[in-house]
Amino acid sequence: MTETSKTHVILLSCGSFNPITKGHIHMFEKAREYLHQSGRFIVIGGIISPVHDSYGKPGLVSSRHRLTMCQLAVQSSDWIRVDPWECYQDTWQTTCSVLEHHRDLMKRVTGCILSNVNTPSTTPVIGQPQNQTPPIYQDHNNMNHKPTAIKVWGKISESLGKMCCVRPNMERFTFVDENANLGTAVRYEEIELRILLLCGSDLLESFCIPGLWKDSDMEVIVGDFGIVVVPRDGVDTERIMNHSSILRKYKDNIVVVKDATNHPMSIVSSTKSRLALQHGDGHVVDYLSQPVIDYILQSQLYINASG
Repeated sequence: MTETSKTHVILLSCGSFNPITKGHIHMFEKAREYLHQSGRFIVIGGIISPVHDSYGKPGLVSSRHRLTMCQLAVQSSDWIRVDPWECYQDTWQTTCSVLEHHRDLMKRVTGCILSNVNTPSTTPVIGQPQNQTPPIYQDHNNMNHKPTAIKVWGKISESLGKMCCVRPNMERFTFVDENANLGTAVRYEEIELRILLLCGSDLLESFCIPGLWKDSDMEVIVGDFGIVVVPRDGVDTERIMNHSSILRKYKDNIVVVKDATNHPMSIVSSTKSRLALQHGDGHVVDYLSQPVIDYILQSQLYINASG
């Protein structure tokens, strides 16, 4: 498959990120590597969306701290960014609403329609509007020139910067009204773009807990968007999926990242990191990046059991 015929993917991860760990970043990297190796996808970007303060999880530190730690964790990445929209809402948002927000935001940025997992791959879903304006990537010296994934994500990120936080200043996050006039819509060569929810097997397993998720939300998350699961060692994702009628129904929309090696990052968690910090355990350097550790110590976070 050529680059433009593959499905272009943006990986979106929702969660507490309390704090963000090396394991979270490893999940992004592992998912991108696996999707690229499949030959069907090109991952053009990753989005980290920390949960709202009103989520109510015990020990959840302020979103101001969590956003800054996330930003520090991805400061060397050229494809993962932190988005504060979820934190800046009046109240907690469902995962479904966060996905829908980013889908609608991408529509506004590109001026086109994003696909979902049920859209035939032969149907161009980010196409050129019906006018004579030349495409933004057209090379007049070489009409066969096509945009690369990095160019696509770069242009999207540039446009998103007019609406929300992309690589914000550490001291202050700025949020611009989404209804602001962005001028002429960004236009792209015909590619298929999809937003997929990136998660661990623990979130997948939570779909099977009665009453925890609305069936209607699960239908949208798995049926309309699709998910990429990076399981922890020893987790039987097949068993989990067979335990839920909705997961069984949309099994083809779930990509399970398979890894023949037991990578140490697969067992890193925010809980382990907080415990290590509380007990002065030197292994915290294995769980968190140094800039995140420095910020935590400077801000006196997670020093006691209450967070």
